[in-house]
Amino acid sequence: MDITLHTTFLPHTDPEASLGFYRDLLGFELVQDVGSGTMRWLTFVAPSQRDVRLVLTPPAADPGITDDERRTITELMAKGSYQSIILGTTDLDGTFARLQAAEAEVVSEPAEQPWGVRDCAFRDPAGNMVRIDEVR
Repeated sequence: MDITLHTTFLPHTDPEASLGFYRDLLGFELVQDVGSGTMRWLTFVAPSQRDVRLVLTPPAADPGITDDERRTITELMAKGSYQSIILGTTDLDGTFARLQAAEAEVVSEPAEQPWGVRDCAFRDPAGNMVRIDEVR
């Protein structure tokens, strides 16, 4: 069996802030921008990993979701406990410094973790947890 990671999704609440974070700070390339206003789907790729897509979607855009469910999702996003992603870099300290200087919300500074990685963590503009592992 030959299975690979192709696409992953995260919700966003502000497309322009998401562009600033994922494109301008993290260096992802925007390859598709569909929709208008806050109902935009933004598709990014890492320049060194063009076959894996990160799609930022409006939260709870599914018409089958109730208003109560939509409210719950929005509350979980605000707490940073709805979705997350783990990225990798060979320069964890430099990446951390760049994000911190841009006033991204720091969750944890670079540290050795008991599960065997050195990482740091931020929240993106929508509150999603973004952990960044040091790739050795």
